[in-house]
Amino acid sequence: MPFLGQDWRSPGQSWVKTEDGWKKTTKDENETNKCVSDRKSYCKEEHDKENLILSINYDVAAKKRKKDFLNNNTKIPYFYKDKWIYVHKGSTKERHGYCTLGEAFNRLDFCSAIKDTRRFNYVVRLLELIAKSQLPSLSGVAQKNYMNILERVVQKVLENQQNVRPIKELLQTLYASLCSLVQDMGKSVLVGNINIWVHRMENILQWHQQLDNIQINRPTNTGMTFLDLPASLHLNIMHRLSDGRDLVSLGQVCPDLSVLSEDRLLWKKLCQYHFTDRQIRKRLMMSEKGHLEWKKMYFKLCRCYPHKEQYSDTLQFCTHCHILFWKDTDHPCTANNPESCCKAVSPQGFINLFKF
Repeated sequence: MPFLGQDWRSPGQSWVKTEDGWKKTTKDENETNKCVSDRKSYCKEEHDKENLILSINYDVAAKKRKKDFLNNNTKIPYFYKDKWIYVHKGSTKERHGYCTLGEAFNRLDFCSAIKDTRRFNYVVRLLELIAKSQLPSLSGVAQKNYMNILERVVQKVLENQQNVRPIKELLQTLYASLCSLVQDMGKSVLVGNINIWVHRMENILQWHQQLDNIQINRPTNTGMTFLDLPASLHLNIMHRLSDGRDLVSLGQVCPDLSVLSEDRLLWKKLCQYHFTDRQIRKRLMMSEKGHLEWKKMYFKLCRCYPHKEQYSDTLQFCTHCHILFWKDTDHPCTANNPESCCKAVSPQGFINLFKF
């Protein structure tokens, strides 16, 4: 007699879905399949747990590598090398315009710029301006990059024995700023542990001592020297110097150069180059014979007014595209006349771009 009921299958049988379709199985087979499926699920869970542990360990290892990478003991700087960056105060749906000073300092290639003689003084001046007032505004990575670039600058000066004075002035400015900032650590003006900054201040003092102990080696060439040139060429070279302190140092080499370094026309051109007529009229100094003391006026004007900045190469800013870039890298400008949209950016102008 056939089995009657809502389930038309015979007792003890069930249907199981397989890869080949639905199949009829008995109770014993069903229990066997259930054990197999339980073992598979258990193995799958164990496999998932193992993958989870491996992923956690991988994340921990990645974080540790990143921490070690950014640790103060590592010597590998964290640099970007973008040819240009977008700088704009406003934002649109298509483009995010906000850019900080620290981000620009990270992304632009200042590491290679210090190797270029044309850009070296520009980068040094920028480092000095940041040390005076902008160091707390930098992010932790940017502050670390700042110290790494400064270390490379010092090493370059120690190797080629050039530009010693401006680097010593930069180190003095930075050390004085850090002394005042470390005293205000309760205000969280610096990123990182205070011991790290104390260690950096010790490095600055060590670099300054190394620069003090530097000894310029005499050239081994036995050919014509600077002193063998005629006086007219000596005077011509002096007219090309833009810093009065260099003239004073050159005049201490020998008596003949000392006489040439006192030339009144030389100091007059220096005053007129760096300062305006109005500034000069405010600081007039007359000698007993009724002549203008241009040399004394120059150093007096230097104490009252800033020097005229002069650089062989500077950063450029495109007012049409709002892009900041190095001159030789250029950028894909969309203006009809790209040259009219680009202007040179001084170190102070670079900082002013990010004052929102």
